[in-house]
Amino acid sequence: MFQKTLKKKLRLKILLKHLGNLSESLECLLITCGDNNGAINYYLKSIGGKWSWADLEEKSIEEMAALLGDSVLHAGENRLPFESGRFDCVVSIDVHEHLADPGPFTAELRRVAREGGKVIVTVPNGDETKLAVRLKRLLGMTNEVYGHYRTGFKLEELKAVLGANGVRPVAQGSFSKFFTEALELLVNLGYVKILSKKGGAKVEKGTIAPATKDQLKSVKKTFQAYSLIYPVFWLVSRLDVIFFRSVGYVILVEGRKE
Repeated sequence: MFQKTLKKKLRLKILLKHLGNLSESLECLLITCGDNNGAINYYLKSIGGKWSWADLEEKSIEEMAALLGDSVLHAGENRLPFESGRFDCVVSIDVHEHLADPGPFTAELRRVAREGGKVIVTVPNGDETKLAVRLKRLLGMTNEVYGHYRTGFKLEELKAVLGANGVRPVAQGSFSKFFTEALELLVNLGYVKILSKKGGAKVEKGTIAPATKDQLKSVKKTFQAYSLIYPVFWLVSRLDVIFFRSVGYVILVEGRKE
């Protein structure tokens, strides 16, 4: 399923760029918040480093652990289950937009990082004026549907949150321009608005795509059909090059623990 997702593969690509070469001795942590079957963990594990895993939701932890062969801990937004100063690199993927107050969670990212350690955070772009965001709202794909407290953060907003909690921004990036975002919207819309109304399809509230084996199995035929047209989706997504100067619909900030 990971190989048939446009945004997840783009996310992995930009993470690899900012993580750089990881020696086997480096302690690394990945924190997610639902909507994760462990695939991106699996690919990060293969590039080096000694990885630990945590998720703010419990629903996929068992399957993630089975795939990875590692323990996956359930984390609270105000307290991560790790000792202070443990990790050389801490990665948070799309967590902040789920939180009413992202400050305590960001402070926890800083706490578990070592002095000078790397903290990498990705979030959806919070610019409500962007065309694909307006299309989402028009089609009824609200923050509640996505399980988000807010749309996301603009680049300067995310940098401010990090800076206010002791993480000094040193680099930034973005990915997923209009065509990729529009295609993902079509997939999410079909899953939430159409498949959810079919008997047998296990579509949970706040879930916009299959995240567990049972969820994928419940829409097996639809996924097989999607797999056949995926090459067309991929080709259309290449049109993102037209918007090479614009900020993408997902932003990333890399920082260092002060």
